Amino acid sequence: MLTMVATPIGNLGDISQRALAALEAADVVVSEDTRKTGFLLNHFEIKKPQLSFREDNEDRALPRVMEFLDLGKNVVLVTDAGTPAISDPGFTLVRSALEKGIPISAIPGPTALIMALVLSGLPVHSFTFRGFPPRKSAARKRWLEIDRDSPHTLIFYESPYRLIAFLEDAIEVFGDRKCAVANDLTKKFETVYRGTISAVISEIKKEPLRGEYSVVIAGAGG
Repeated sequence: MLTMVATPIGNLGDISQRALAALEAADVVVSEDTRKTGFLLNHFEIKKPQLSFREDNEDRALPRVMEFLDLGKNVVLVTDAGTPAISDPGFTLVRSALEKGIPISAIPGPTALIMALVLSGLPVHSFTFRGFPPRKSAARKRWLEIDRDSPHTLIFYESPYRLIAFLEDAIEVFGDRKCAVANDLTKKFETVYRGTISAVISEIKKEPLRGEYSVVIAGAGG
């Protein structure tokens, strides 16, 4: 059986009892970064073999994971933080398991995009999650154009290295809309910047950028 287990996005106190029970029952834990998952497992005194399953090794790792599942092993899929397969490796494994009729379950838990959305102060009744933007500005602007006229609140993930450039491109494509940028969610220094995109850029430039950011931008007319 394949079980997808959501793990904390920062504060380890957010892990659920069901998540811990699933990890305890696993024959193997499939993880994006075995070091980060190892820290989680060690914190809760869980000792399990791990198998790395990352974007750059999916093709090689997938047959090994499927072999465990074919043998009837309990395989738990986790990501570095949050819910597996959301802007992280996992989709190909889920699809392969379903095609072979292998039972799949999921244990819900933290997801940065939902927390950022509800903290943003922007409309939550209808939203579009777009994940990580393209790295290059020209491709990023073309990609943003797809949602320029969408009325739905838009949610993105971005690295600290491209955050300012992404927001500047967003102004060029969308105009200076309302937005929120969240960082260190659930941690001691949790921060949410709110305002127009230009105002948020001004605030962010005053701080050192680190970690992954969740960006929420108002939809057209929002």
